[in-house]
Amino acid sequence: MEKDTYKTISKTSREVLFKDRNSKFLGYAFPVKNEEQIKVHLEILKKKHHAARHWCYAYQLGACEPFAFRANDDGEPNNSAGMPIYGQIQSFEVTNVLIVVVRYFGGVKLGVGGLINAYRTTAKMVLETSKIVTKVITKNILVSFEYANINKVMRIIKEKNLNVINQKLELDCEIVISVRLRNIPSILETFGTQYGIKTKILND
Repeated sequence: MEKDTYKTISKTSREVLFKDRNSKFLGYAFPVKNEEQIKVHLEILKKKHHAARHWCYAYQLGACEPFAFRANDDGEPNNSAGMPIYGQIQSFEVTNVLIVVVRYFGGVKLGVGGLINAYRTTAKMVLETSKIVTKVITKNILVSFEYANINKVMRIIKEKNLNVINQKLELDCEIVISVRLRNIPSILETFGTQYGIKTKILND
């Protein structure tokens, strides 16, 4: 059966700090739904930490595969920052999340191994302090019918405990309901057995 839940963080994390040979690494995690939100968080952190040397990050978007993701080293040696951060997103199996690690250079070079360890550890620390929640994947279904059929439709909605997103109840009625992924086939079948009721799965 297709997986219909995913894990994410419920709210912005508190700041965590990791130090190595005078370099300071500040970690942040944000729940995000799109690249616009990611840009906003990055801009705010760059203003807040304008004296920092690097703002490295990784994110993953989407409730199920294929996920959209990106890892950014922001001037650190190749794959020494963004990918270690992204590795922790994978390790904790979270999505719709952005992790940023801000580095203040302490005057001593850490080498690629030291950087990988610092960015990975900071990302791990920030996820450990975050509240991780499981969310259910749903899709919206448009139910169309004439007003004469309203009682039939409302009875199904009540019996199946369906969540109504919005409704237009006139001569021609439309109700949008939110349905858990695994329940969609049986809900479509239930409505399909009723004469005069049409259903359509809406894209996000």
